Formats: sequence, structure tokens, C-alpha cells
Amino acid sequence: MPASPPSSPRPSLYEQYRTRLIPYATAAYNFDPERLSEYTTATGWRLDDYQTALPPEAPGPPAAAGSFAAAQDVLRRYAFPPPSLITGVFAPDGPLEGRIMLLRASFLGFSFWFGVKVWAVTDEPARPTPAGPERVWGYGYRTLAGHFERGQIDFTIHKNLTSGAVDFRIHAVSQTGRIRNPFYWLGFKLFGRRLQRRFARESLWRMRALVEEALK
Repeated sequence: MPASPPSSPRPSLYEQYRTRLIPYATAAYNFDPERLSEYTTATGWRLDDYQTALPPEAPGPPAAAGSFAAAQDVLRRYAFPPPSLITGVFAPDGPLEGRIMLLRASFLGFSFWFGVKVWAVTDEPARPTPAGPERVWGYGYRTLAGHFERGQIDFTIHKNLTSGAVDFRIHAVSQTGRIRNPFYWLGFKLFGRRLQRRFARESLWRMRALVEEALK
């Protein structure tokens, strides 16, 4: 019998969903970033901070194949969120700053698509802190029109140059956005905060696990 033809490689997520990214290229934020300093718990916004320790390095600048560099790679690829909850779709060869990302969220047994934009990349060789200078790298993205939430989330990797300690941190400022569908609005009102915390908790765990695996 003739041999079966080789199967075609499965297309990447970007190849599958690249057309869904197009409308977000010109989409506006669904909040006003210029008023970020006004977004506090007193004005109805949530401010969250999460942190996990990654494998430490020797004191001094990050090693070429150390914990900090491994975390950078995971963060740049947006590989740290739990795939059962959030998956990111973006042009793999495009610049990080200004990157438009399509987030596929699993919620109440459905899949929802949201747009975000990487608004800034943090790259500081020696940020001064009370514990000594830190090498800091990361980025933040902001929610675009149509997102169930509105706000900004920042992901950063920190290495203390004196002690060698390496951390992954998440800082978020958020508020429930405008949800037109009453069923989705109720579901998000009941479970949205729980999902936020799960996203942060599992993202920390995955980042640590992926870095440890890379270092092996």
C-alpha cells in the first residue's frame, strides 16, 4: 500500500486567529489612562499586587542563562497565564511595545475574546530601592474597547543586584467594564473577582514552574 502523505503542521494560534486581531489595531482604550492617579479604592477601583520568588542568582547583573533571563523569555512569550483561563494571540515577530494582543478567556463554559495593548516596556538597569539597586524588566498592557474589565496590569521581573534575589511581580488597577449582555454581566459580577485572583495566583505558579524547568 502507498504510504500516507505526511500531515500538515497544525497552524499556530496567531495563524488561526490573526483576522480577529485586525479590529483592535485601531481600537481605543475603554478607560482614560490620563486619570490613572485618580483610580483608587475610594473611587471604586481595585488595586492588586502579587509577587513570587524565582530561583536566585549570584549577586551582580543577571546571568545570560539564569533565572532573570529565563523569566524574561516566559514573559515576552506571554506563556505564564494559565491556558485553561487565558490564552494570548499576537504577531510573534512584532515589537513588544505597542503589541496588540487578543486574549481568549474561558468563563462559564464559554470563550470570550478581548483586546489589550502593550503600552510600555520597563527596562531599568539599576532601580534604587531600600534593599539595594534592582535590575527591572517587564511590560504592562491596557484594556481596549469591548473588554469586560477596564484598567491596566503590569508584569515585572526584579533582580536585587546585591543579594541576587529574583522576583516576578504583578500590579493591576482594574474595574468592571460595560457588559451589555445581562447574563454575562451577572456571571462576571458573581465570579469576576474570583477569576482575577485565580489568574494572578496561577500566573505566579506557572512563571515559577517554567523558569525552574528552563534552568534544568
